[in-house]
Order: sequence, then C-alpha cells, then structure tokens
Amino acid sequence: MGKAILIVDDSASVRQVVSIALKGAGYDVIEGCDGKDALTKLNGQKIHLIISDVNMPNMDGITFVKEVKKMANYKFTPIIMLTTESQEGKKQEGQAAGAKAWVVKPFQPAQMLTAVAKLILP
Repeated sequence: MGKAILIVDDSASVRQVVSIALKGAGYDVIEGCDGKDALTKLNGQKIHLIISDVNMPNMDGITFVKEVKKMANYKFTPIIMLTTESQEGKKQEGQAAGAKAWVVKPFQPAQMLTAVAKLILP
C-alpha cells in the first residue's frame, strides 16, 4: 500500500489533475471537496500528507489547517497549500496555521511531486 495523501479542493478538475499525478507516482489518494468534507475523511487512518486549497466554500483552507492541527492523530501531518493566492500575507497566515509549503496555481505536476517527496519520509 502506498502513502496516503488527502487532496482538499473545491475544484473537481484540480483534484483530478493532482490525483492523477500522485497516483502515477504510487501514492494513494483521498479527496475532499472543502475543509468540512475533508475533516470527515480524517477518521483515524494514517494520512502521510495533506494538499489543500485556500479559497473554498463551507470551510476555507487556513481554517481547515488550524482544525487539523488540533487533532492528535494529524497534528504532525505535513500540509501543502495549493492555491491561486500568492500574497505574502496569505502565505504567512498559512504558515502560522501550520502549512509546510505553498504551491501557487497553475502548477506543474512535477513541481507538486517534488514538494510532496520532500515532505513525505520514505
């Protein structure tokens, strides 16, 4: 079984692109359509990495990261923010919440896989 990665994005097409790249690299993928939905997927199973959008309905990515960091099973799970937001203030907000990396859309799948490989230990 590969390492499990949770993708959280309200765009089905973005989830699909990221999922195809990750599955092609041998990772298992779980998808959430927003922060609230993604929290329901964190049910105790081992998640090696989370990739989350920032701007989503119901629960935005920064709030989602803060909620994940409160959960004992997931507080050390690395999180990559994948977003159109490139302002320094948003990046700092994400890092303060607990995000480890910031990838700006549009992105190259290879760029995403490099960031993932740096954060998931073999």
